[in-house]
Amino acid sequence: MDVSELHPELRSVFRRVPNPPIAHGWQRSLVRLGSRLLPGPKLRDGLRHEHIELEAGVGAHVFTPAGGGCGAALLWIHGGGMVIGTAAQDHASCVDIAVDLDLVVVSVEYRLAPEHPFPVPLDDCLRLWRWLLDHADERGVDPLRIAVGGQSAGGGLAAGLVQRLHDLDGVRPIVQWLHCPMLDDRTAARRELDAVDHFLWNNRSNRIAWSAYLGTGPGAPDAPPYAVPARRTDLAGLPPTWIGLGDIELFYEEGRAYAEALTDAGVDTMVEVVPGAPHAFEALAPRSRVAEEFAATARAWLHARLAPTA
Repeated sequence: MDVSELHPELRSVFRRVPNPPIAHGWQRSLVRLGSRLLPGPKLRDGLRHEHIELEAGVGAHVFTPAGGGCGAALLWIHGGGMVIGTAAQDHASCVDIAVDLDLVVVSVEYRLAPEHPFPVPLDDCLRLWRWLLDHADERGVDPLRIAVGGQSAGGGLAAGLVQRLHDLDGVRPIVQWLHCPMLDDRTAARRELDAVDHFLWNNRSNRIAWSAYLGTGPGAPDAPPYAVPARRTDLAGLPPTWIGLGDIELFYEEGRAYAEALTDAGVDTMVEVVPGAPHAFEALAPRSRVAEEFAATARAWLHARLAPTA
């Protein structure tokens, strides 16, 4: 993919950003080691932070605004292709969301593939959802005003979690908030996309990631329920959905297709598309004007949906 296809404000950043090395175990180990060296959150405006650990590799960073917040909460799931990444990479955005929207943010730490393939990462997210419900009263959170969101692989896990919660007998999220979500393993099976070499996350990396998560090559005739959100055929009854995409990223087509399927099923769905934006641009260039405008639009939608009268 040529640099000229990038939004002008993003060229200086993404022309230097390689695809993360994930093909070999030692490469993933090095990336994960680097993630463990990330600093703790830089808090602001009376925000309180705590780390909850349910077991090794499973827990959450909880951000609570001064005064306890407005009674709403966001369960947030980080990205990394299911094979790398950590909740710490999203500390800055979680701090901003908690303060600016005055809500509790629970940023999930889940175990990674291939050591922990499906359904382990999704099970970990479900455990943190249940933890949040169990502790909602003491934290001033209304269980009926909880959103589930995530970015990239975290967006895919969020979508899978929402589907799973829909099928269970219990409290469901009020909305899903999906940033450049990784939704469909069949994209990885399309070898012609390898030649495009998308910025930050290309289809060769995508195939490695889906293979690690599913434990088999992507694009098989069937996939386990909730593992590949885009494969679900009955989407009726899922909560209002926001999906944010860049139009030159690998996940653009599958994100649009999922949005169309949700809309066809009667789900209130909003898609925000940023021209010339590659995968996860808002995380790598958060202070660019285009990323700030994108974040403001996304958060305005979430804020409106979490209001007490929504």
